[in-house]
Amino acid sequence: MIHPHTELRYINKIIGYGVFATKLIPKGTITWVLDELDQRFSPSYILSLNPILREKLLKYCYRDNEGTYILCWDIGKFVNHSFNSSCIGTAYKFELAVRDIHPGEELTDDYGYLNLDKPFYCFPEKGSPRTKVMPDDILQYYPEWDKKAVEAMNYFNQVQQPLKGLINHKYLDKVNAVAEGKEEMDSILNVYYERSKKLKFVS
Repeated sequence: MIHPHTELRYINKIIGYGVFATKLIPKGTITWVLDELDQRFSPSYILSLNPILREKLLKYCYRDNEGTYILCWDIGKFVNHSFNSSCIGTAYKFELAVRDIHPGEELTDDYGYLNLDKPFYCFPEKGSPRTKVMPDDILQYYPEWDKKAVEAMNYFNQVQQPLKGLINHKYLDKVNAVAEGKEEMDSILNVYYERSKKLKFVS
């Protein structure tokens, strides 16, 4: 579920739609959390689909560390990519604001931690040498993303968390311990899907 203080807006013909803040979302706030309404699809199911349906579905899916395809049920599926994203994923199936996201500012992810099946070509961004997202980007950039997540987590207990009640119970004790500074945060590398040991997607 995406943060309640967001809305879907049309950007332009090239980008399409994006998700924007309607109120201030402070650094350290959960901006999205995997919930019971999000749809989950096995690789075998994806492969069984008519190619037209498969293409439409995959446009809005990401993959978890087991290779399952996840389709967000709400406007979360319209969150766009940025190499300087305003949100960061975690090992606990939720994302955090890495900086204050002001009203009218877009919520973005780095698609590099979404286990894409193929390269994703992007618009150049100032300050980043990257021009495309690769399926294994997380293996290279996880230290940088971990640092952002840890910094954001330092604010977790200082801000309102309307989505905290949706955190999976198996992560809740760990999340609380991290937020209280009692334990170290798990690496985002835990969300990586190792394709070499599992069923590969065939386009």
